[in-house]
Amino acid sequence: MWILYFILPLAGLTLGWTIRWLYARYQLTASEQRAERIKQDAIKEAEAKKKEILLEAKDQIIRDRNQQERETRERRAELQRYERRVVQKEEQIDKKISQIEKTEELLSEKEKVFEQREVALGKEEERYRAELERISGLTAEEAKALIIQDLENEAKHDAQALTNKIEAEANLAGEKKARDILLASIQRLATEVTGEVTVASVSLPNEEMKGRIIGREGRNIRTLETLTGVDIIIDDTPEAVVISCFDPVRREIAKVALERLITDGRIHPARIEEIVTKVSKDISQKIFEEGEKVLFDLGIHNIKQDGIRALGRLYFRTSYGQNVLSHSKEVAVIAGILAAETGANRDIAKRAALLHDIGKGVESDSDLNHAEIGMDMARKMGEDPRIINAIGSHHNDMEPSCIESVLVQIADAISAARPGARRETLDNYAKRLKNLENIATGFTGVDKAFAIQAGRELRIIVNNDAVTEDQSRELAKDIAKKIENDLRYPGRIKITIIRETRIVEYAR
Repeated sequence: MWILYFILPLAGLTLGWTIRWLYARYQLTASEQRAERIKQDAIKEAEAKKKEILLEAKDQIIRDRNQQERETRERRAELQRYERRVVQKEEQIDKKISQIEKTEELLSEKEKVFEQREVALGKEEERYRAELERISGLTAEEAKALIIQDLENEAKHDAQALTNKIEAEANLAGEKKARDILLASIQRLATEVTGEVTVASVSLPNEEMKGRIIGREGRNIRTLETLTGVDIIIDDTPEAVVISCFDPVRREIAKVALERLITDGRIHPARIEEIVTKVSKDISQKIFEEGEKVLFDLGIHNIKQDGIRALGRLYFRTSYGQNVLSHSKEVAVIAGILAAETGANRDIAKRAALLHDIGKGVESDSDLNHAEIGMDMARKMGEDPRIINAIGSHHNDMEPSCIESVLVQIADAISAARPGARRETLDNYAKRLKNLENIATGFTGVDKAFAIQAGRELRIIVNNDAVTEDQSRELAKDIAKKIENDLRYPGRIKITIIRETRIVEYAR
């Protein structure tokens, strides 16, 4: 019984194991079958894919081959077109060459004909020329020269007539234009009618002051005259003394010093020296300030201190009653306007115009005139050559080298000639010129005398038989000395002696 209990479980286990083994075997077989089916399906699918790829590759090869064949056909067709064009061009070139050859042959034949005609015409020309020479009595060269001369004379006459017409029109237009420019410049000028005039007299509070100015034994007046370099004239003029000096700055120092002494009341040599020293410093400072002021008003820069002081000294100088510094400023304004109107260099014109009379403000003992002194000073200051030329040529002592120099001359003349600018009347001007001529004609051997350039030059014609060359030199010196002693005038006067030899003979 107990064996059954033992066999039955064992049989159950064996049966269970066998079933499980059979089931596993069955599953293994089924898996192998599924794997085989999958493999077969994969092989079939791969075969189908391979066939599909091969078909596509064959189609692509066929398409590429067709494309290549099409391109080859197109290229072949294009080459054929090019060949046809080349053939056509060759045919055209051949035709043109043929035409050129025919043209050359024709030209060659015509050239031969022309040469034959030229030879025939040459013979005819020679025959006609010989006949013309026989009839006219002139050779060909003579006839040609005669014709050329007639043509040349006619051309010169026509050219001269045209030139005269152009010059006349240019002169009329130029005069009108110049007049318009001058009028516009003068109208734009805004200055005072008269310039400042330096007064050389001092008013006194009473007659007793004259004695105090003279001092004991004349010590006060001598001290004042020595320190200032002036002459103090005390005459019968009531309550006034006159200060005389060629140097306007010294005259101004003496005038101011004397006014201060009269106001102070203490007049003795020590006080006079103190006042004169102080006034000299004040005047020196005023000179520099006036020079700087005019430069500032005109907008001119880079003038050296010597130039500024020379300009400032012009403030105390007058010419025919016209203040020289005001005149120089006015000339600068006019020259600047003229330069702007004519297209010249405005800065150069203004600067040259301001400096044109700077030689009058230079302290110098030279015999040169103010234009030459001004040129030397401008040269030392490093001014532009055009400015130097304008200074030297503003009274025609030298030729102007640029348009700015001419503008300075014009502006100087406008400033001096405008109404009210100068106090000298026409009668006084004519009288001064007449006095110069009378002094010259008063010498033995002088035939004629002419005062020119507004009295700045005196030209004298002497008798060639009465005055020798050496005597003419002495005569010029004597006349100059006589003018210096008898007349008062601004600047200097040039004296020119002219000796002329004339030989006249008549053929009868």
